[in-house]
Amino acid sequence: MTDSSAVTGVVLAGGKASRMGGKDKGLQELNGKPLWQYVAERLAPQVTSLVISANRNLEIYRASGLPVLTDTLDDFPGPLAGIISVMQQSDGEWFLFCPCDTPRIPTDLVARLQKNRQHNAPAVWVNDGERDHPAIALVHRSVLPFLQNYLAGGERRVMVFMRQMGGHAVDFSDAKSAFVNVNTPEDLAHWQERT
Repeated sequence: MTDSSAVTGVVLAGGKASRMGGKDKGLQELNGKPLWQYVAERLAPQVTSLVISANRNLEIYRASGLPVLTDTLDDFPGPLAGIISVMQQSDGEWFLFCPCDTPRIPTDLVARLQKNRQHNAPAVWVNDGERDHPAIALVHRSVLPFLQNYLAGGERRVMVFMRQMGGHAVDFSDAKSAFVNVNTPEDLAHWQERT
C-alpha cells in the first residue's frame, strides 16, 4: 500500500454507550458540536471517502450527507460488528476505523499508520505508549472472511482478532493525548472545561 492508496474513513458510532448512560455517544455535544463531527472533520482530509457506522438516530446522522451504515449483526456486539458491517456494505480495499469518542485524533493518523505498516500486515492500530487502541485501525478488506468466522464463533475481542490476523501496533506515544476517549458524562464535562 502506498500513501496514495484509497482509504475509506469510518466513524464508529454504533455502540451501546453504556458508560454514557446509554445515550448515543456520537451525538453528545462538546462545545456545541456532536462528538462524531470532530472525528469526521479530522478524518475527512486524510481519506478518500467517509462513512458513519451507527445503529440509532439514523436520520440525524444521515442529515450530515454522509452514508450511514448499520450493523448487520443484532444486539450491538461491539466494534467488530461495525467493522464487518462496513466492509460488507462498502467497496473499498482499505478502511480507517475510528470511534466517535476520540475528538482529537491526529491529522496525520492515516499517513503514519500507512508508513509504519510492516510485512504487508492486513491491520495496524494505534498504541499511545501505554495502551493499544485496536478500534483506531487501518484494516484491509482481506480480513473479511476471517472476521466472519471469528464472530460466528462467538468471539468479540478486537485485540485478539487483530493479532490473529497478523496485525501490529504503531507507536503514537508522541501524541498520546490525541487518543483520550470521552466515555462518560464526567469526561464530557471535563473536556468542556478544557476547550
